[in-house]
Amino acid sequence: MFLACSRFMFLMAFFASALVLGASLYLEYGHGLEPCSLCKVQQYFLQAFGLVSLVAYVHGPQKMGSRIYSLLVMALALGGAASATKQVLSQRLPLEQLMFCQPDLARLWHNLSLGEMLASVYRGTEASAQVHWTLFDLSIPELSLLAFAGLAVLSSFQVMGSFFARSSTITATGSSTAY
Repeated sequence: MFLACSRFMFLMAFFASALVLGASLYLEYGHGLEPCSLCKVQQYFLQAFGLVSLVAYVHGPQKMGSRIYSLLVMALALGGAASATKQVLSQRLPLEQLMFCQPDLARLWHNLSLGEMLASVYRGTEASAQVHWTLFDLSIPELSLLAFAGLAVLSSFQVMGSFFARSSTITATGSSTAY
C-alpha cells in the first residue's frame, strides 16, 4: 500500500507543478510578460520539482528511495518559496533600495561565480519589484508563493508518509501483518 500511495503523491505533485509551470509560461508567451531574474529562478525550481516528481513516479522507489525523493522535492519547494518570498518582499521596498538594472541569468552565469550570481539575483532589481499583472488582487510573485506553499504542503505529506508509513510483511500463510 505504501508504494501505491507514494507513487500517486509523486504523480499528483508532478501534475500540480506542470499546471503552475503552464500558467507561468502562458503569462510569459501568451500575454507577453517578460520574467525577471527571480521569476526565472522560480521557474527553474518549479521545473526541477516537476522533473524529480516525475522521475520518482516512474521509478517507483521503495521506502528509502521514497524518503530521498520526498526530501528532495521538499527542498525544491522550499527553495522556490524562498525565491518567491524574496520577490514579494522586494515589491514592498522603496525603489531606491533596489538595483536599477541587471544582466540576464545567462550572462551572470558566465561572468560570476555561483555565490556571486545568487547574491546578485537575490539582491533584487527594479524589474522584479514592479507589479505587471494581478489575479484576485495578488501579484504574480504572491501567486507563486502560494503555489510553492501548496507544493511544500504536498511534499510534507510525502515526507511524513515516507518516514511514518507502516511496513507490512507477508507470512507463510499468505496473510499480511503490520509491524
